[in-house]
Amino acid sequence: MHVDGSDGRSTHHSGGPAAARKRLAWVFGLTLAYTAAEVIGGISSNSLALLADAGHMATDALALGLAVLAGWFATRPPDRGRTFGYQRAEILAALTNGIILVVVCGFIFWEAVHRFAAPPQVATGLMAWVAAGGLAVNLIAAWLLHGHTHGLNARAALLHVFGDLLGSLGTLVAAGLIARFGWRWADPAASIFIGGTIVFSSARLVLDSIHVLMEGTPSHLDTEAIRCSLVALKGVADVHDLHLWSLGGSSPLLTAHLVTDLTVRGHEVLRAATAELAATYGIDHVTLQIEPPDFNIHGIGRPPVDSGNTSP
Repeated sequence: MHVDGSDGRSTHHSGGPAAARKRLAWVFGLTLAYTAAEVIGGISSNSLALLADAGHMATDALALGLAVLAGWFATRPPDRGRTFGYQRAEILAALTNGIILVVVCGFIFWEAVHRFAAPPQVATGLMAWVAAGGLAVNLIAAWLLHGHTHGLNARAALLHVFGDLLGSLGTLVAAGLIARFGWRWADPAASIFIGGTIVFSSARLVLDSIHVLMEGTPSHLDTEAIRCSLVALKGVADVHDLHLWSLGGSSPLLTAHLVTDLTVRGHEVLRAATAELAATYGIDHVTLQIEPPDFNIHGIGRPPVDSGNTSP
């Protein structure tokens, strides 16, 4: 006996995925516009920290663009070729964004090392004004996204924005140190700080994306605890072949075989199991197979043959 608890599509997005995509689009526009301003300001002021922050914002614009596109693509309904739908598009976008950010940081670190040896002159006034503008833009972006992040794709977008916030702050501090004390090394030091922040968040994002693509158990769920909860149900003697994963990093799916002790009927076990999984663990997409105690799970699904029975 088998039951499937849902159609595999998440219905627990507070605020709605459409609203989240709209906010992502607004943040994408803001980030893209100010990226151009930071590139011009970085070149004019000769500030590597400002250019590093502009590079970060450029990759953020790409990340947000991918997030918007992947979010729209993930809403496409399942079809005959992809029965689970297209939710993994958001995970692929998150993984791509993380890898791009790590590569960009490599270039930032390389240039920063060379600038430590011979720090150039920096126009600190222009550097500070552009960084302050970037800080304001990122504060607005963070406000737009706060409370509207569902899954790795949206989380990646928010991480990009927080990284930009730190980058703008670091650039402002560097401008102040250069203007007050003449510490020109503060500019490449700030760029390394910005790059390090980006690498840290990007590495986590890449690892989380790979975890989802490898069908890993969602981090907020404990497989053994779920197994124990199922075994504790009336009429369940054992649980095996328990698998737990997610499509887009936020909506868990579960399959399992429940061995019954014949004290209750199969449909009663199904009702109890699906109710327990939904109420306690928030798992709505459930596929369960009910097996009697003498079910031959190693054969072809028939009860084992009694070797002492010679009747036809």
